[in-house]
Amino acid sequence: MSESERDTLSVWDVLKPTADKLSGVDRLLMGAGILLKSKFQDNITIATLIEGHAGRRPQHDAITFENQRYTYAQLNANANRYARVLKAGGIEKGDVVGVLLGNRPETLFIVAALAKLGAAAAMCNTKQRGDVLAHSLGTVKPKAMLVGDELFDAFEEIRGESGIAGLSPLWLVPDSSRAAASPAPEGWTDFLAEAANQPTGNLDDAADVSSSDTCFYIFTSGTTGMPKASRMSHVRWLRGGAGLGMAGLRLTPDDRFYCPLPLYHNNALTVSWSSVLCAGATFALAPKFSVSNFWPDVRRHKATVFCYIGELCRYLLQADPDENDRNHAIRAVIGNGLRPDIWDEFKARFGIERVCEFYGASEGNLVFVNGFNMDRTAGFCPLPFAVVEYDPETEEPVTDDNGRMKEVKKGETGLLLNKVTDFAPFEGYTDPEASEKKLFRGVFKKDDCYFNTGDLVRRQGMRHIAFVDRLGDTFRWKGENVATTQVENALNAFSQIEESVVYGVEVPHSDGRAGMAAITPVRDLEDIDWAALVSHLRDELPDYAVPVFIRLRPEQEVTGTMKYRKVDLKKQSYSPEGDEPVYMLKSGADRYEAIDDTTREALADGDINL
Repeated sequence: MSESERDTLSVWDVLKPTADKLSGVDRLLMGAGILLKSKFQDNITIATLIEGHAGRRPQHDAITFENQRYTYAQLNANANRYARVLKAGGIEKGDVVGVLLGNRPETLFIVAALAKLGAAAAMCNTKQRGDVLAHSLGTVKPKAMLVGDELFDAFEEIRGESGIAGLSPLWLVPDSSRAAASPAPEGWTDFLAEAANQPTGNLDDAADVSSSDTCFYIFTSGTTGMPKASRMSHVRWLRGGAGLGMAGLRLTPDDRFYCPLPLYHNNALTVSWSSVLCAGATFALAPKFSVSNFWPDVRRHKATVFCYIGELCRYLLQADPDENDRNHAIRAVIGNGLRPDIWDEFKARFGIERVCEFYGASEGNLVFVNGFNMDRTAGFCPLPFAVVEYDPETEEPVTDDNGRMKEVKKGETGLLLNKVTDFAPFEGYTDPEASEKKLFRGVFKKDDCYFNTGDLVRRQGMRHIAFVDRLGDTFRWKGENVATTQVENALNAFSQIEESVVYGVEVPHSDGRAGMAAITPVRDLEDIDWAALVSHLRDELPDYAVPVFIRLRPEQEVTGTMKYRKVDLKKQSYSPEGDEPVYMLKSGADRYEAIDDTTREALADGDINL
């Protein structure tokens, strides 16, 4: 392990009195105070935060988006108008409403409106299509749908599916920045037209909402191969804002937080927006991430903070250097997945002084945060956790003769487990069986319970960890979690494929793991119609889940317990192995092509854009 990856931390690393670590201590203490009080106060919700800011700082910018600007008074007024439409449509406390919209202010108004009623927004992944989208909605059983006109066709494709057919009302949400092109289609109601003339005063319903109630669902990929709905309560959302935004970033009302990530992603809706609302700051929302528009947009919004995923940072670094790379007001960034190999370069090139890296799963019960601004660490957590020995061959934690797990030593890598307690409960999924599968019981003693993160981390000491890798049947690519079983199902549905095994492989100069499949054709290896396969996969899967590499093999290897030997396949990666040719789908291509030595060299040098 290289020194640059920071194996361990000492007391001196944490406590050395740099000016940066001492700055914003008041915000850190305020955030810590909110975290402690959240255990005992049951009346703090998204709605009460917004209403409080609307009363205290009504003309302060709450949201900026392209050329639009909304103050806290306007945010609250829009949320109230939307809530009245929802209530008139039969939405009440405890209901779930599907939300399928892109990044725009209306999406935030909708989340706030549902929160005021005690209802939950099911934040659909806008890249999902067909069976995957239908499955996601089926897991939460929404009472109604709110669909943006930009995603109308995606929903209409599945509207008749079991579990979705008969939803009512169906609200279409036009883009408010332009006039509606035509009346809402038959069976749909124009949501914005209904909201236009509603009263803007606060609703009494918000007083009946508890911080333990669900505010929204985020869909996360799981080992079942299909997305699971991860529950987010108001209190867990609030703790994210207090711990990450105030204690970590030291946010103040003067900060302007730039977010180019999709609002169906927890880094946007929980990490970013909760941080903004806890501090009373400004949320500068982008329609989507763009390398070419990123820094000009940051300057236009006068942003002081932005949220990232690791891939975003690498994309920015891969752009040609520009004289304006440091021409911005960014004082800190927050996110996860900034890899050690680019950490220092990213800070130096763009003049970033504070990297608030954090670690936390969408459904997890703990969050680690780099609150002391140290390099190459996912941060600190004061609550109980363990890093235990893990056997990659059996894909199980190592246990002693009594069946108890064993913790790794400082500097070693193991499986991260978060202890489940009254203060840090596991809120789980909508599926109780799936929730139980994420828990280990009797880890160190009879009655204990731990959440299995499914991630390998390095135990750095001083209650800090560094992320190492994702385990099992899920890997991360292009900022999204890819469930291998979902991809295998799509491959096996192709008539020319007998059997497939999907896994992620590392590619130089890229974050995460690129999808790779080892497939056994029905007939000869040469009979695959590569163009037809690509067309099929793009119809069945989100673009990020389509495998980049494919290995052809006459048969699959299995263990004595009939499990596929993915460990060996991952080691082989996209290198040739005997008579097993490897193919690659290049960016923008419509068919897989055989890899040769020139292609492998180009991948090693980072000359192929994935």
